Amino acid sequence: MGLFDFLLRRKPKIRTPDELADFIDENAAFLVQKGIYDYSRARSCHFSKVMLADEGFQKALNRARWRAFPLGLAMVGETVETVLVEHSRDNRRNELDPLIKLVLSVYDRYPCPPEIEEEEWQLARADLSLHLERLSTHPPKRINDIPVPFADRYFAMMPFDKQFLTPDAPTARGFMQLQLITVRDEFIERLDAIDFVRQLQRA
Repeated sequence: MGLFDFLLRRKPKIRTPDELADFIDENAAFLVQKGIYDYSRARSCHFSKVMLADEGFQKALNRARWRAFPLGLAMVGETVETVLVEHSRDNRRNELDPLIKLVLSVYDRYPCPPEIEEEEWQLARADLSLHLERLSTHPPKRINDIPVPFADRYFAMMPFDKQFLTPDAPTARGFMQLQLITVRDEFIERLDAIDFVRQLQRA
């Protein structure tokens, strides 16, 4: 019965671009939001319940998580690409170009949040697109190296004034490294690689 229950709880295979888009969306959101909420709870200690319920702090949290979302998409998208590139045959751009469009389509699912100016929202999209385009200029990175260029930017987005931030950017980077390893392993397990890259190119 235990094994049967486990099999029932297994997540379905990823067979279509739409399913991959959902996978990227969910994991990018989890990656950035968990770090923000965990740090906020740790930083506010015994006052965490009061602070997290405060309307003003809730707005700051929402602003932080939406500002960090494109960073999450960049990191999860790059992690996914390290797996897909193994199935891309001769030309890496054959899987990278449709993947870039897919990741940007996930970003475009969401209108500009009220906590962020429209210009900042569009600039974040442009930065995300540029990062993904640049993946073709170097070999796929080790998973542990993917969060390195994002860690300081991400930590600076925490919903506290800079003077109250503790020097915990390396801790945030370590969390993201571990989480991206989990993302890669789950993607490998769930990916139905047969004809998937072909479907991605057609999409």
